[in-house]
Amino acid sequence: MGKLISNKYAAWKQECEDRFQQLKANEEELNRIFIDIYGLQNELTPEVADKDVTVHRVFDSKENMPESMKGSNYVRTMRDEIVSLISYAVGCMFGRYSLDVEGLAYAGGEWDSSKYQSFIPDADNVIPITDEEYLDDDIVSRLCDWLKVVYGADTLEANFDYIAKALGNKGSTSREIIRNYFLNDFFKDHCQTYSVTGSGKRPIYWLFDSGKQNGFKALVYLHHYTPDTIGNLRVDYLHKMQRIYESEINRMQDMIDHSTNSREVAAATKRKEKLQKQLKECREYDEKIGHLALSRIELDLDDGVKKNYRKVQTASDGKFYEVLADSNNIMAKEK
Repeated sequence: MGKLISNKYAAWKQECEDRFQQLKANEEELNRIFIDIYGLQNELTPEVADKDVTVHRVFDSKENMPESMKGSNYVRTMRDEIVSLISYAVGCMFGRYSLDVEGLAYAGGEWDSSKYQSFIPDADNVIPITDEEYLDDDIVSRLCDWLKVVYGADTLEANFDYIAKALGNKGSTSREIIRNYFLNDFFKDHCQTYSVTGSGKRPIYWLFDSGKQNGFKALVYLHHYTPDTIGNLRVDYLHKMQRIYESEINRMQDMIDHSTNSREVAAATKRKEKLQKQLKECREYDEKIGHLALSRIELDLDDGVKKNYRKVQTASDGKFYEVLADSNNIMAKEK
């Protein structure tokens, strides 16, 4: 029998609430003891404000958060918890985490495949993100596989619905909502999680991004990067997406030429125009990626994210080719 994320979330929410109430009671009891010891009954009260209790408390949304928690740094929402779950799932896809070992399974060094029995990480360290279901190994398909392993196949659709509801992105189906989350918000959430106060973002999953048309997007795990990664990404994914767009454009044109349904023709025309823009964007992106692939760039993890983020986009001729998302902000204040 499969498991429901909604039940897991409810149990986790209650566990957080129990911890919160226990810690608050403990702190207030300590306050009473010290007030009694030092005779400060007329000057201090033992009560601790909810927002000052330093342990996470979970609410379904910001709207149902009590006034007493406003301003707390320890508030989490259902969306926050689902985003964390997705982040962990992506970590499993790359092998950073494993369902079979505690803590970090891989963060550089020697790869140990014996750590991964329940769920096998991505073989080539490239996970594509597409705006439609074109590939059987894109990030939504991989999430589907992960959910089946962790929660069971029979609860897959219910869990997809629950995740989609928590994320709240645009879309007419759960998969569409989740796909739009990966397209538009996953990397922003990841950068927010992996940031250092005062010195900016330190993402460990890097987003190769062709631009505003969403022609090509793919995630790569920094700690599993090799000099062949960009070349593999280019040949096995970017070129494949170009062929898919070309095929879909021809299919739309055939529909335009032969359909007698005016609504169908209008929809095909609109989609063809979108696909043409995506194909154009991919071809322009391919030129930039080509220089970097041929350069077979090596990275040193000890150099840190900011330096490596620039290095991986600098070809052997010294020219910078922007192929990664949010480069200006992530490389800001680079020393």
